[in-house]
Amino acid sequence: MSSVKRRETKKVFCGAVAIGGNAPISIQSMTNTHTSDIKATVSQIRSLAEAGAQIVRLAVPDNDAAKAFESIKKELQKYTQTKDLPLVADIHFDYRLAIQSIVNGADKVRINPGNIGDVDRIKAVVDAASERNIPIRIGVNSGSLKRNIIEKYGGVTAEGLVESALDNIRTLEDINFDNIVVSIKSSDVMMNYDAHILLAKHTNYPMHIGLTEAGTATKGKIKSAVGLSPLLIEGIGDTMRISLTGDPVQEVYFAREILEAIGIRGSGIRFVSCPTCGRTAVDLNKIALQIENALAPVTERRKNAGMRDLTIAIMGCAVNGPGEARESDLGVACGEGKGVIFAKGEILCTVAEADIANTIIELVKKQ
Repeated sequence: MSSVKRRETKKVFCGAVAIGGNAPISIQSMTNTHTSDIKATVSQIRSLAEAGAQIVRLAVPDNDAAKAFESIKKELQKYTQTKDLPLVADIHFDYRLAIQSIVNGADKVRINPGNIGDVDRIKAVVDAASERNIPIRIGVNSGSLKRNIIEKYGGVTAEGLVESALDNIRTLEDINFDNIVVSIKSSDVMMNYDAHILLAKHTNYPMHIGLTEAGTATKGKIKSAVGLSPLLIEGIGDTMRISLTGDPVQEVYFAREILEAIGIRGSGIRFVSCPTCGRTAVDLNKIALQIENALAPVTERRKNAGMRDLTIAIMGCAVNGPGEARESDLGVACGEGKGVIFAKGEILCTVAEADIANTIIELVKKQ
């Protein structure tokens, strides 16, 4: 399988999680509880961590939310899976909430310097972040561009998003701060893509990628896959979030699926199965599902252990079947009521249709 050549970026740390510098792409999500509801927020953070989130962002709309950071961090220390999980404070408008969140343990803050206020207020946030050596994520969204940029470009554009991001970067650099992650997001797939491609030409800061307000789980997954996969294939993206309306745990699962499909993250077992056609003479859908479902625990075990991905090909006829099966670690090319089993390019045996799934399953378990 071809590998993605990652864009070279500066490395920063959010807690113990490296972002950029060719570190693995980290998966983020954001709680949708009231942050001041400590019990509910901790519960959701634990669910996100269990799903595979490596960084979690919390909204900080008021003082109660900023104060809650300290208690939330203490509660998370009680659990192995969340003991070192970095938390990000999501700040809009009030610089004091950013400072308060930092003091109470935030591992990163997300701000849009343009809506924080004058340079003195931005510097106050930078000073607090510098003192504790935590990064600032510059977040620019298509829905929050300054009016002068909108007027300059005759509306919201990729160029306007990039100019805003670069202006904000310069603001922090002028205060001698470069512990920066940058994100530019739009809900428009093409604008989002164009903006990231353009920004990548102008800065080597690590980039948090996403498609803002992608939609509900069904539509949002399609839009996110279409919008983010090309960026990842281009090597753009050091950390990512899928934005879906509803349970944020689904964001984490889907981000994992995208990274696995591209081959950026191991999937444990890579399944290849044909779409079937009039030549198919077995119930291939039943066979494929039986194999995939039975091997789900093995897939997770191999993935979590960092083992090499196994490729299993489940093919319905003699056209592409033998070729795909030979190229796989294990495969089957089916004929009339039977299947030829291949192992690492060699024919292993021929079995009846009823025995295909169990034969593949047992062979995989022996790997």
